[in-house]
Amino acid sequence: MMTRIIALLLALLPTYGNLWGTRVMTGDERTELYLPLIEGKRVALFSNQTGLVGEEGKHVLDLLVEKGVNMTAIFSPEHGFRGSADAGAIVADEVDERTGIPILSLYGQNRKKHLGEEAIRLFDVLLVDIQDVGLRYYTYYVTMCHLIDACAKYGREVIILDRPNPNGHYVDGPILDMTLRSGVGYLPIPVVHGMTLGELARMAIGEKWLNEGNECRLTVIPCLNYTHQTHYTLPVAPSPNLPNMQAIYLYPSLCPFEGTVVSMGRGTDKSFQQYGHPDMKACYDYSFTPQSMPGATKPVLLGEKCYGRDLSSIPYDTIWRGQMSLAYVIDAYRCLKNQGKAGGFFTSFFDKLLGQTYVREMIEKECSEAEIRARWKNEVEEFKQRRQKYLLYK
Repeated sequence: MMTRIIALLLALLPTYGNLWGTRVMTGDERTELYLPLIEGKRVALFSNQTGLVGEEGKHVLDLLVEKGVNMTAIFSPEHGFRGSADAGAIVADEVDERTGIPILSLYGQNRKKHLGEEAIRLFDVLLVDIQDVGLRYYTYYVTMCHLIDACAKYGREVIILDRPNPNGHYVDGPILDMTLRSGVGYLPIPVVHGMTLGELARMAIGEKWLNEGNECRLTVIPCLNYTHQTHYTLPVAPSPNLPNMQAIYLYPSLCPFEGTVVSMGRGTDKSFQQYGHPDMKACYDYSFTPQSMPGATKPVLLGEKCYGRDLSSIPYDTIWRGQMSLAYVIDAYRCLKNQGKAGGFFTSFFDKLLGQTYVREMIEKECSEAEIRARWKNEVEEFKQRRQKYLLYK
């Protein structure tokens, strides 16, 4: 395995420590480190609307074209290159209007073709510049892993322009049972893995989780002024239903509702900041009604008045200091069960999201959150030790 890292610890030491108020410099801003590596080469880009460079907010694609880089292809993830498609929606191939570069969708009908030899031979180096939120069930890292697999298979180099992980300050949740591997759970990691995409790629390659251990030439261009305790505010929404930091911090705890009959606010202006169901009126007075809107054209419980909880006013710091919580799912389940309406509460998707069957089974047996968390505690501690050698930031 050849893993080339542009990250000298000596250079990073001055950035460690208290970074409150210090602007984080993302990997794509450090052009002096990666432009020499792609000079004279054909370059492909894996990115979306989050690939903005610095405070000016110029897209990395436009920057690369201005610098005279030979851009031959763009790969787009779930939600598309512009980030406006519904969750899980098929995204078609297209051509970037500004540059004329073809956009190859990895969330569309030609996905397998675009991971095959014909597409991978279009470039010499793949640049990755996309904002992740640090959750095992968030699909951007899965698409990145598929691309790394393809690049390893066909001898292409990968350069990750690293970005902070807004949920990178903790590690929590059950580790994926690989028999439940899916598009929302691809690596044997906890729900909240606490790593940047650069660190995660290093671990996936180092632990031989990808492509049967095939070698991949990987370079990570690290962030500056970032540690895993940095409060990083995303400059642009990473996907349509994570509109603000409140939703991003609550996402680890509310996304499991995707595997239930309960709405977590898709189709409202508070997606992933509230939850409810029409039959929870006996438990709550607060209500909302999901409507069709861009990014959520067919939300769960469309047009039905849902009763539940509004979490949108919880202070950021309170959520940030917390953990992945099962309390909300347990609360909703017990509310409906007490009314004799919990039958069919969980769908098969719940086990895929949580990565284990025991979470659902213990909730159904009315185990406490503490009892369920105790099941994954030791595994999480072992994972944290195992990942240590792949970390790039304090």
